[in-house]
Amino acid sequence: MHNHIKNVPVLILAGGLGTRLSEETHSKPKPMVEIGGLPILIHIMRHYYAYGFNDFVICAGYRAWSIKEFFLDYQARCNSIEIDHRVNSSAPFSTIGEATNNEKWRVRVVDTGLETMTGGRIARALDFIQKDSFETFAVTYGDGLGSVNIDEEYQFHRSHKKLGTVLSVVPSARFGELQIGTDGVVNGFLEKPESKQGRVNGGFFFFQRSFRQYLGSAASCILERAPLEKLSQDRELVSFNFDGFWHPMDTLRDKVFLQDLWDSGAAPWLKGEVS
Repeated sequence: MHNHIKNVPVLILAGGLGTRLSEETHSKPKPMVEIGGLPILIHIMRHYYAYGFNDFVICAGYRAWSIKEFFLDYQARCNSIEIDHRVNSSAPFSTIGEATNNEKWRVRVVDTGLETMTGGRIARALDFIQKDSFETFAVTYGDGLGSVNIDEEYQFHRSHKKLGTVLSVVPSARFGELQIGTDGVVNGFLEKPESKQGRVNGGFFFFQRSFRQYLGSAASCILERAPLEKLSQDRELVSFNFDGFWHPMDTLRDKVFLQDLWDSGAAPWLKGEVS
């Protein structure tokens, strides 16, 4: 395990409907769709955790209760358990043997609203944790996996002293495009442009706390529109270029692809994990 990185909460966007994966999301939020028997949300959290991040804020909305329920049962799901009512009828369960998955993390599930957009969700989550003593926070989507070294990106973010860092990737051509200057500063942020080339938004952001002012208070605020466009106009958004594995789970085809990688025993997003 890497040394824990203190006071950097990780906000995970997990509130959308996931309509393009309706085969699964009619009964659960998209981040709860399973890869290898565990929600993709847990794969994302474990990736951050492997690099020392242990404070998670889940920005929930659609079927938020199913996410809360999962974490209430997390230890029971991941370990053998014993429930012994012979002595004390109210005794809680205990794990049997050494716990196989016993992450020492904090998880806060915040219901950020059913119809709230990405920027609004982040704003509400930040307001929920506003008494915490953090200066930097991370944001990622609850449906994207990558093999990026999160600690390297975090150190990069700290070094350039701008308000934001975005992971930029070169994927298939259906995502928002970044215009990046030679100095690494993002000059433009285009969501799903007509041109299908160049680097795109891969999520895995870091922001300084003062980014909150770019989000306003409207539930209709979309992170990828006005806030990031304004941040790039202010020359406060820098690209962390990444050419390794990155893949979102937008469709059933994506889910099958990720499951096949898992089944092969060589899931690229596990490379950074340290027990």
